[in-house]
Amino acid sequence: MSGAEGTEVPKTTEEQPVTSSAMFSMFGGGAKKEKKDDDEDRGDVSGSNKAQREAAAAAAAAGGDDDDQVPESEDVHFEPVIRLTEKVEVKTNEEAEEQTFKMRAKLFRFVRETSEWKERGTGDVRLLKHKENGKTRLVMRRDKTLKVCANHYVLSDMRLSPNVGSDRSWVWNTAADVSEGEAEAMTLAIRFANSDNANQFKDAFIKAQIENGAPAEASGDVDDDDEEEAKEDSKDEAKKEEKQEVPAEAAKDA
Repeated sequence: MSGAEGTEVPKTTEEQPVTSSAMFSMFGGGAKKEKKDDDEDRGDVSGSNKAQREAAAAAAAAGGDDDDQVPESEDVHFEPVIRLTEKVEVKTNEEAEEQTFKMRAKLFRFVRETSEWKERGTGDVRLLKHKENGKTRLVMRRDKTLKVCANHYVLSDMRLSPNVGSDRSWVWNTAADVSEGEAEAMTLAIRFANSDNANQFKDAFIKAQIENGAPAEASGDVDDDDEEEAKEDSKDEAKKEEKQEVPAEAAKDA
């Protein structure tokens, strides 16, 4: 036996790549498992049969819940403790009067303590004539709040005087304005948007004076001399107030 023959050549074995499904399954490989559909297991693949089964299951569930449902109670009617059937009528003390004049304007009052004009409010000045006694009074309410800012009878001894430097405002004195609740002597000035409106107010004011006639006496015991003296004082006061002018800041359009 020779040396060549005695030496055994080792057999080389070729390494085969690992093809196990476990390794490829990590990357989405490997043998796919067959997915069985529930419909195939039941032997029907149509969608209508599936819908019918779902409807039947829902009906069965609803039927089983009938025992758990509480029967609806009957409608209960409650009677109110207080019945608001009476309509409350709001009175303005103007129900027995008819309106003879209405115009938008701005009203001022002269304050003697400070010798200046104070604005009373902006709104509609009206002349209201009583249906029974025929007396006419001047009433003015503020916008929005409707609070009375002027309320007095139009007497024959009142005199409208044009305000200094203005053809659309008038000044007059009243001995008994009750807009604040109690009768109070006031010197008032009213200003309109233009001279035409101011002249219309003057005409209506004079007409009301004529219709009202002479001022009625408060009682039969009033002395004629005292009444004449009061009129003279009122005239003197009116002459003094005519010289007062409405301030510039109050001279805006009504």
